Amino acid sequence: MKKYIAEFIGTLTLVLFGTGIAVITGNFLATALAFGFAIIASAYVIGDISGCHVNPAVSLAMLISKKISFKDFIGYVIAQIAGAFAATGILYFILSSTNLGTLALGANGYGELSAFNITLAGALIAEVILTFIFIYTILGVTSDEKKSNVAGIVIGLTLTFVHLLGIGLTGTSVNPARSLSPAVIQGGEALSQVWVFIVAPLVGAVIAAVVFKCLNKTK
Repeated sequence: MKKYIAEFIGTLTLVLFGTGIAVITGNFLATALAFGFAIIASAYVIGDISGCHVNPAVSLAMLISKKISFKDFIGYVIAQIAGAFAATGILYFILSSTNLGTLALGANGYGELSAFNITLAGALIAEVILTFIFIYTILGVTSDEKKSNVAGIVIGLTLTFVHLLGIGLTGTSVNPARSLSPAVIQGGEALSQVWVFIVAPLVGAVIAAVVFKCLNKTK
């Protein structure tokens, strides 16, 4: 149970600060750093408890790599989604008490919901590639005990540069839980598009796990 509580807290932190800073500042760099720093902070707090997945795509890759059981995979995903919804609910409450409004909650999107008006096909390809890079890095850095001291930093910085490329395109998902909660609460077109940001990251995670298994030596 401790593992699931840790995943809940970690995902809540990631989504609250990542999407919150995105909405409040509207600044790509600040948003990218917020997501990256949230991962770094969580990694060194809950990493020893749950591994700090805070992302169903990461948990799927770990399941494929046989680093977690199917039971834990289900528990992790439930905790991650619950944490994301708690974070978006808190953000909604906070924003409703300001003059910023609550229409934007950091939902991902393409077309008119994209800063650069990316197409559906472009969004799918971008999210698969960005997730692949992120997950492949995680598998690489966590498979070597010699890198354990810097794993959190490497993963956080990787999430940051992935966001720097993806924010203008899709808002950057690479995390189904992070995408689902803002879309559901925000509703409308964001909700109709959310399937892209669930499917693409999961596909990217599967590809990363398979490629890592084929190319990298694992103990």
